[in-house]
Amino acid sequence: MKLDVIKLDGAKAGSVDLDDAIFGIDEIRGDILQRVVTWQLAKRRSGNHKIQVRNEVSRTGKKMYKQKGTGGARHGSRRAAQFVGGAKAHGPVVRSHAFGLNKKIRALALRHALSSKVKAGTLVILDSAELKDPKTAALRATLGNLGLKNVLIIAGPEVDANFKLAARNIPNVDVLPNAGLNVYDVLRRGTLVLTKSAIEGISARFAEKEAA
Repeated sequence: MKLDVIKLDGAKAGSVDLDDAIFGIDEIRGDILQRVVTWQLAKRRSGNHKIQVRNEVSRTGKKMYKQKGTGGARHGSRRAAQFVGGAKAHGPVVRSHAFGLNKKIRALALRHALSSKVKAGTLVILDSAELKDPKTAALRATLGNLGLKNVLIIAGPEVDANFKLAARNIPNVDVLPNAGLNVYDVLRRGTLVLTKSAIEGISARFAEKEAA
């Protein structure tokens, strides 16, 4: 599969060959994408939500009243959940929400995410993502001329410092190096922009997985 390559000024810069095994999958598996997105978001959760359990509530431990003869229930502590100011029953505690997911499933999901962008016509190949000056207004205008408003840009092995500074305050524009490419960020943005060096990195990344 061949796609045209453009420069930041919109001029054509030739074409590039894309591996059909990575970018040319016809039947996109939504169930696999959903599994990986759920896995990613679960890993991001801090899990620090917590309530006070019985032994953490600052309240007297004295028995409320005598055990028998009151005609009421036989309570032993005001820290119980049924009393105002008592502990909460079965509430959240600090824990990890992460769960395991097979590496092959994660790699397959990334292939399907990349192929979905090609299939939808929302993949743009950029010659390079480099700027002479870190000017946010200029980059915003440049992206606007290219029709890129909600976009993820994979800039290559490293993100150009000027490009990173210029893009960081533009809403709905994410810039990541090759190592940051992931299913969730690909799907959450309307357009995916890959530089030529990013494509080389992606091809090498999957070649290593197949060799392993």
